[in-house]
Amino acid sequence: GTFRWHICFNFVVLRMISFGCDYCWTLSSSHFDHKKHMQKCEVCYSGKTCYFALQEKGLSVDKYTFLTYLCYLTYAPLYIAGPVVSYNAFAAQLDVPQKNYSVGQICCYGLRWILNFLLIEVMTHFFHYNAFVVSRLWRQLTPFEIFIISYGVLIFMWLKFFLIWRYFRFWSLVGGVETPENMPRCINNCPDLESFWKSWHASFNKWLVRYVYIPLGGSRRKLLSIWVVFTFVAAWHDLEWKLISWAWLTCLCFVPEIVIKSFSNNFQRQKVPLGGSFIVNYVQLLVL
Repeated sequence: GTFRWHICFNFVVLRMISFGCDYCWTLSSSHFDHKKHMQKCEVCYSGKTCYFALQEKGLSVDKYTFLTYLCYLTYAPLYIAGPVVSYNAFAAQLDVPQKNYSVGQICCYGLRWILNFLLIEVMTHFFHYNAFVVSRLWRQLTPFEIFIISYGVLIFMWLKFFLIWRYFRFWSLVGGVETPENMPRCINNCPDLESFWKSWHASFNKWLVRYVYIPLGGSRRKLLSIWVVFTFVAAWHDLEWKLISWAWLTCLCFVPEIVIKSFSNNFQRQKVPLGGSFIVNYVQLLVL
């Protein structure tokens, strides 16, 4: 059947905002210090293409054409589900395709996707977490059993989105455009909320940081910015009260974590005695 355009329009909106912001920031006096970035970035130091550098360096004004804009909005491998890529990074790779992945590495990437697809097939045949949820049999189980089923459903959701996003990223790599990796780590390897949201739909997280979080003040206004960011995320998914309430509940859980981390960092800085950093650096120099 015909694919409905409004299903993918959420991602198209992100690309529209990206193009507009990148174009306006190119016209402004903002300047990205690429040399300073290369001194700290391991990717740039290794000679590979750095996505952050492509995104922040900006392009000449003549690269912001209507034809390239349409190409960016409707780029086939990323049109349905992403991953989300900024306009600067996309347009820069049209002239110079990505060189971080060789043909062999891209083939291995595709082979790993096939193995993960077989894994989810095994899960759906032998672990019936979703069947319990759909049939509502979980209402007859104990709280511990409900917890186990909920955990299994969460693992299944992670693997499902993992497969979807890596499938489209694979075809984007075949076309010469590298995008941020979604789901770079398993949810079992996320000890706090911050690391979880950085890993779950990671390309969208990078987009939010660049186009929403930093313009709102970044870490200087973190306690206020997260409310705007998560409200935007909820409205972006769909304009429903249950999603808005989910976003605000997430922020309520996020605030104590931010306060505790800030207190812990300040305490560690105050705990280091005068000249402590000099001693640490001196010892490191002797070891090296």
